[in-house]
This record gives sequence, C-alpha cells and structure tokens, in this order.
Amino acid sequence: MPRVPRPAVAAVAVLALGALAAAPAPADGPAVTEPRVAAHLDLARGQSPENIALAPDGSADLTLSNARQVVNVTREGRTRLLATLPAVANPHTPVVGAAVVLGIARAQNGTLFVTYATGTAATGIWRIPAHGGRPRQIAQLPPTGFPNGLALDERRGVLYAADSVLGTVWRVPRAGGTPTAWATGAALEPRNPRPAAKVGVNGLRLHRGAVWVSNTNAGTLLRIPVRSGGAAGEVETRATRLYAIDDFAFLERNRDTALAAMTGGSEVELVRPDGAHHVVLTRADGLSNPTSVAVRGRTVYVTSAAYFTQRDPNLLVARVHQRARD
Repeated sequence: MPRVPRPAVAAVAVLALGALAAAPAPADGPAVTEPRVAAHLDLARGQSPENIALAPDGSADLTLSNARQVVNVTREGRTRLLATLPAVANPHTPVVGAAVVLGIARAQNGTLFVTYATGTAATGIWRIPAHGGRPRQIAQLPPTGFPNGLALDERRGVLYAADSVLGTVWRVPRAGGTPTAWATGAALEPRNPRPAAKVGVNGLRLHRGAVWVSNTNAGTLLRIPVRSGGAAGEVETRATRLYAIDDFAFLERNRDTALAAMTGGSEVELVRPDGAHHVVLTRADGLSNPTSVAVRGRTVYVTSAAYFTQRDPNLLVARVHQRARD
C-alpha cells in the first residue's frame, strides 16, 4: 500500500491502535528469529519497497512503488535496477494520486510481471524480460481501479491480480490479453468510507489449490478455491482481526500457516490454520510499515515501505524454525 494522503495515514493509525492485543506466542510451533536489515533504501528517491519475488540464487526482486522501479537486491545487499515503468502524464490513480508499481510475480524462466496503477490506460499488468529490460504492457485493467497483489499460475498459464478499489480478483492469460473478473463480492471490497483509505483486497498468493487474498480494511485473510474448470469457488474467511494487513506468505513446511505484514502497526504476525495469530516481528526488529513477506526454506524476507513512518525503507531477513514443546 503506497504512501497516501495524510487523512489516510490517520485512518490506518486508528486501525492499528484499535486492534485487539495480539495473542501470546504459543509454546510450540514456528518461531521467527535472527532478524536483520539486509538492505536500506532511499525514501527521498521514492524507494519504498512494496512487493517481493524471490530468485533461485537467494536474491530478491522488489517493486519500488513511488520510484516506479523494479530492482534486484543480492544476498549481500547490493541493489541493481532491472526496469523503470514509464512516466504517466497527469496520473489520476485512486487512493494515492500518483503512478505506482505494486505487485510482482516471477516466472520460472526469470520473466517478471508487475501491476502498475496510474488512473490512465497504462493501468494494468506489465512484463519485464528476465534479467531486466524494457517493460511492456500485456493487459489493461480499469483506470478507476488499483491493481495490487499479483501471482502467476504457471500450470494454468494465468495471472491473478487483486484490485484494492474495485474489490475484484482479475484473471489474465500469461501471454496477455483481455482480463476476466474472476472473483468479486462484499468480502473483497474496501470498507473504509474515506476515498483515500479505501483498500479492500490487497495481497494475493497461490497456495494449495486456491487463491488466497487479504482485505486491508476488513482485516481478513481469505481463501478462494480454484475449481477444476478454473472458476472461482466460494470465498472462505480463514482469519479475522488482522487490522491493516497487507501482503503475506505461507511457510513451506506448515501447510496453511502464514506470515502477514501488518503495515499500520509495523509488525509481522504468524497466522495459524485455525485463524489464531500473534506478533513475531516488530518495529524493534527493524520493521517500518511492512508491506510484503516472502519465504524460502527457513529464510523470511520482509519489505518495509515506510509509507507512514517516513523512516528507513528496507529489506529485512530472518530465520524461521519449529519451536520445540516445553
């Protein structure tokens, strides 16, 4: 969720302060330890990292929303520019008013796909060649919307994009073309009455035969089954009271256990399959309005965009392991 006008900042702060206290950490189950900031970015240059896709070599491809850039951050913390989305004259982007690059998905061959919100015909999904290069728009999405989280289903050859303003999950052929409104409904729609803080369906992940999404205003984590023919099943609520949730990722060895970025409170919460959740990383660990989480093996990556704190946008890494019973 990129930097928004001051009234929206206040709205997110109210959500964070109004949330119920997180449940205490259980004595067993996954634990997140050894957090460290792997790379610091430059807020003055618009380098607010919004979303993340992991490369096989352990590096991370990040979208830098306000800079309209996609960069690669190595394991040693070195940053390399991969692409810059084209500037847009007179953007009328909902929520933020500026052109911003948001979600990212990485194909096995290294091709990158990103969502670009502009309030113009440039709004949609853009493709970036493997190892970087000139971006090309492959699908237009409504300029009145706010395409955010993105995921690629390589088996079916389709992309899914979460539209935070229109409350829609779009489905687009991987090669590009006409989008389909794959999932809609009240569970995906924004709940905040203020236009500058209307952020519904936000993060999006493919996991175990379903599209999972977060709803920022509602504070929910949702599961949408993918039926055998590819159609969307009924939306299932899997967790609630996740106020100001942004993106999330699943732990590879724990089935439906997820780590969720709580942007308003500068926290990451561990969400269990039964919907219970508790805080595992905080501002004290280096978080500054986290927006996205990625997991590979025992390593956790978290992007902090510093949209509201306006301090230290960064990429944080930590370790995840199974805590033994007492």
